[in-house]
Amino acid sequence: MTYEQLGSEKLLQIKSLGQLKESGYQPKSIKEELRKNLIQNIKAKQKVFEGIWGYEDTVIPDIERAILSKHNINLLGLRGQAKTRIARMMTRLLDEYVPVVQGAELNDDPLNPLSMQAIKMIEEKGDDTPVGWWHRDDRYTEKLATPDVSVADLIGDVDPIKAATLKLSYNDERVIHFGLVPRSHRSIFVINELPDLQARIQVALFNILQEGDIQIRGFKLRLPLDIQFVFTANPEDYTNRGSIVTPLKDRIESQIITHYPKTIEIGRKITHQEAKVQDRPLEKIHVPDLMKDLIEQIAVEARNSEYVDEKSGVSARLTISAYENLISTAERRLYLNDENETVIRIVDLIGVIPAITGKVELVYEGEQEGAGLVAYNLIGKAIRSMFIQFFPSPEQKKKEKEGNPYVLPLSWFGEGNTLDLMTNQTDKEYKVLLHSVPGLEKITKEHVESLPERELEFFMEFALHGLAEYSQLSKKLIDTGMQFKDLFSSMFDLGAGGALDDEDDEDFN
Repeated sequence: MTYEQLGSEKLLQIKSLGQLKESGYQPKSIKEELRKNLIQNIKAKQKVFEGIWGYEDTVIPDIERAILSKHNINLLGLRGQAKTRIARMMTRLLDEYVPVVQGAELNDDPLNPLSMQAIKMIEEKGDDTPVGWWHRDDRYTEKLATPDVSVADLIGDVDPIKAATLKLSYNDERVIHFGLVPRSHRSIFVINELPDLQARIQVALFNILQEGDIQIRGFKLRLPLDIQFVFTANPEDYTNRGSIVTPLKDRIESQIITHYPKTIEIGRKITHQEAKVQDRPLEKIHVPDLMKDLIEQIAVEARNSEYVDEKSGVSARLTISAYENLISTAERRLYLNDENETVIRIVDLIGVIPAITGKVELVYEGEQEGAGLVAYNLIGKAIRSMFIQFFPSPEQKKKEKEGNPYVLPLSWFGEGNTLDLMTNQTDKEYKVLLHSVPGLEKITKEHVESLPERELEFFMEFALHGLAEYSQLSKKLIDTGMQFKDLFSSMFDLGAGGALDDEDDEDFN
């Protein structure tokens, strides 16, 4: 049986260098290891980056090509595009266990030792040198680049305490305390937000990437470190906080550009997978598919908004947090009203506003409007975008002299009636209020195909919000709900049809 055919149990029984030699073990670099295991996965049709949605035809093929080429990688993209997660998942391509010289500080390969400590151990003990086993989950190091990171942190420095304790001169290599990079020998080493690293610190990585040399306070050591480097960077950083120095960029062989989900469906998969709602009473809370789409559409609107800085991007964490808050809004209603079940409402989107305000970087105009008001308007735009997928355009129907399905409910509001929909109303109160609007149920049943019975009121409310977004009704935020009334009568209070008044602004600022 060859070394490659040995199972984990038999590998772990190998305890000495002599036993390792007898097994037929041959050293290989981490890049060779990644390449070999990737080829096996591709041939077996196995997905390495399971759960990374939307990159199947773009980012993942680029990563696989880089690994096959034995390249160091820079993942370039805006916030929340799974860059770090991809890097962490690369450990799946490592061998489950690799042998190390037990007790050596640089995780030396027993047949290819690197550190002076390991070399001397092998010289003294020969085939009796103890061998340990290193699991792939431990062969990953991650460092967030911040302006205070030093060369000593990454590369190493002279340790005066070690010199004094061992009574060594500063000319002895044993006084060196190695940094994160040398200690990541035979590992995947990730530096997040690379442009935030000071230029002089980036320079210290040149030789490690290309020649394998490191220099520490006058010591010139030939340490051919075996490391798979993965860097992440945000394009915004190139201009706002720093940049990747050109020689370092030149040494990173593959730069792979990431992106946000290209469709609502992909966004929903990501949100469903990442949202932490497993401990919620989901069997009591029904979430219509349209609401799941609306959550994703909010992020789409944010990425296209003139008030949001497009260079910063809008993280996928926005929709994840928003969905969690949405479920919590309905869950809270269950407890307040002591009910056994409920259906998500459009008005529940009020509860996701706090999940939006902290996730968007506003431009100057957005700051003037206020984060809360911007979030509220993003929700409105999402409703407007989705509305005509279910109902006819109110603007088009208004131009037609006959056949406008919205005449009856709009006339009811025109008579001075108002409707207050609250997140905390009981299901019975909520339904009674919606059915009090003439013609609303008929419009919904006529235009929403395959309408589930329990979603009837949800779509009736959606129709009201859509009419408000198309300036057919007035919609105003009140405490924990929305008030709908006639557009023209509200102009005397609002000063502009459908806009928020000063009182509303105070709710957000």
